[in-house]
Amino acid sequence: MTGSGMGCPDWPKCFGYMIPPTEATQLQWKPNHEYKKGQVIIRKEALRVVKDDFRTDLVYNKSNWETYTKHDYATFNPVHTWVEYINRLATVLFGIPILILVFCSLFLFKENKSFLILSVATLFSVGFEAWLGKIVVDTNLQPLRITLHVLFVFFIIAFLLGLKSLENHKKGALSDTKLFNIGLGVILLTLIQVTIGTQVRQYVDEQMAHFDYRTQKDWLANPPIIFYIHRSFSILILLANVFWLYKFKEVFDKLGILKWVAILLGLEILTGIILYYFDFPFLSQPIHLLLGSLLFGVQFYAVLMLSKRNAVNLSFKKT
Repeated sequence: MTGSGMGCPDWPKCFGYMIPPTEATQLQWKPNHEYKKGQVIIRKEALRVVKDDFRTDLVYNKSNWETYTKHDYATFNPVHTWVEYINRLATVLFGIPILILVFCSLFLFKENKSFLILSVATLFSVGFEAWLGKIVVDTNLQPLRITLHVLFVFFIIAFLLGLKSLENHKKGALSDTKLFNIGLGVILLTLIQVTIGTQVRQYVDEQMAHFDYRTQKDWLANPPIIFYIHRSFSILILLANVFWLYKFKEVFDKLGILKWVAILLGLEILTGIILYYFDFPFLSQPIHLLLGSLLFGVQFYAVLMLSKRNAVNLSFKKT
C-alpha cells in the first residue's frame, strides 16, 4: 500500500541479490568488476541480467548479459526496494510458526482431524500468497493480480480464525441460524467492497504516477465510475451491519464481539471520508485497508461462533 510493489523487480531475489542494493551505483555497470549469475544492472532504462559468473573488461560487452523480459520496469528507489524486501521477509517469518503449527497438529490428528486440516490449509494459503506476490511482480502490478493478492490474505485470516474457534468447540451449545446466515451475507458484502476498493486503489496508484505527491487533490479530480460504486456501496455495508447488530442484540441482549464490528466499521467509514475530503493524508490508504481486514476478521469470527458446529457459550442470556 506504500506503492512499493515493484521495489524489487524480480522474485524471489531483489535485483538478483539476496540482500538488496541501497544505492543506485550498485546497479550501474562497472569495469573490472566481478558479477555473479542472475545479478541485475540497469542500463539504458532496461534491466540486464548476468548470464554466467564473469569479470567485466573496460568496455561493456552485451554478450555477457540478457534483457529481463518479464516486464519493462527498470527503476530503482531504495525506499521502495527495502519496503518490498521487508514485505517478503515478513512472509517468510510468518511461514515459520505456520510450519511449527502443522508439525504440532500431527500429534492431534486422532483427537481432532480438523486442526490438522486447517493448519495445512493455512500453510498452503501462505505459500500460494507468496506465489501470487511473484505473479504480481512479474506482471508489473497488473490490477487483477493485485486484487487476488489482497483477497487471498482474507483466506489466511479465515483459516487462522477457524483454528482459534476449534478450542471453543466443546465449551457450549449456543447458536443462532438466522444470525449466522445474516452474518454470511454481511461478510460477502464486505469482500465485494474490498474487491471494489482494490480497483479504486489501483486507479489512485496510476494517478500518483502522473501527479506529484503534493498535488493529491488532483488524484480524484475526475474519478471513474468504480469510485462512485465503492462510495455508494458503503451505505449498503453500513445498513447490513447495523441490521446484524440490531438482531444480535435482540437475541443475546448484548453486542458482545459485535461491538468491535461497530467500532471498526465506524473507523473504516471515517478513514474513507478522510481519504476523499482531505486528499489522501500519509498512511491513510494502508490504515483504510488494515481496518477493512480487521473488520472482516471480527465478522468471520462472530459467524464461526454462531455456527452450530462451533457454537460457544458467549455468556449471554437469550431474551
